Amino acid sequence: MLHIETFTVNFIQENCYVVSDETREAVVIDCGAYYLEEQQRVLSYLRDHALRPVHLLCTHGHFDHVFGLKVLSDAYGLGVTLHAADVATYEKAEEQLMLFMHKSLPIDLVPVTRQLQAGDTVTFGTHTLRVIHTPGHTPGGVCYYSEQEQVIFTGDSLFRHSIGRTDLPGSTPDLDEELRQKVLVLPPETRVLPGHGDPSYIGEEQRANPYL
Repeated sequence: MLHIETFTVNFIQENCYVVSDETREAVVIDCGAYYLEEQQRVLSYLRDHALRPVHLLCTHGHFDHVFGLKVLSDAYGLGVTLHAADVATYEKAEEQLMLFMHKSLPIDLVPVTRQLQAGDTVTFGTHTLRVIHTPGHTPGGVCYYSEQEQVIFTGDSLFRHSIGRTDLPGSTPDLDEELRQKVLVLPPETRVLPGHGDPSYIGEEQRANPYL
């Protein structure tokens, strides 16, 4: 059984997830912890529960999802895993921050050690996450889906009753169709854990998402 701990972090209120199972192996999804106290909360949680992260996963490369990767990389010796089409986005995190937020802040990037493609899988403990490529918000935006636990981590592709912006540099207007074809076809009881905001279910998004 999966245990999912949510940390809502940084000045954009991004959701970082620590996902673990009974083996105590874990993955950290979208560690956007910017402030020192946020980073320490994540590290303390991992230590207090004797968890061993084996992957640092990103749903996409925007700055608010990568702030905290360096501290985890230093602690556990891990590189970053994200879709191949978002490596360039990730490498321009500081430029994005200036463009979107008019802030000039250093972001210590961690080497990308695995470049994903659609249909790839990420394994940890006794669990597997399937990579669903949902370009639109960014070229390499992905969702991570656990069929056995009926949960999907949607990053900034799908939110509760909304979808990611497609008017940003590198965005494309087809996100809604990508989601209809690849995500809304999942079982309605599948939990949706987005990159910002409240969780949802696929069935609720099928019924109530005005963008889909």
